[in-house]
Amino acid sequence: VQVVESGGGLVQSGGSLRLSCTASEDIARFFDYKLGWYCQAPGKQRELVAFMVDDGRTEYGDSGRDRFTISMDNAKTSVYLEINNLKPEDTAVYYCFARILENYYWGQGTQVTVSS
Repeated sequence: VQVVESGGGLVQSGGSLRLSCTASEDIARFFDYKLGWYCQAPGKQRELVAFMVDDGRTEYGDSGRDRFTISMDNAKTSVYLEINNLKPEDTAVYYCFARILENYYWGQGTQVTVSS
């Protein structure tokens, strides 16, 4: 399984951004898999933003509440992360992941930089 992110960039504080993540089609052969996002700010540990399960369940990490919205396409191979009212502290590398059973598959990460 491979995952590829896109959509990062430089955004002004208060703006919005939509990140996309697409997993290879073979992920749809599995059940109960998860697609989601972690972020890692400079000097900090990677932390969960949000994920969706293939049955539609959604879970947000502490850093993913309020201003973050995750969604999934009908094919259940892509997830999107909408970030509103961006703040400088949202500056981080955002990594998409797929989890199948106990196995994680990571994207290369996409940089989000929020200027004040």
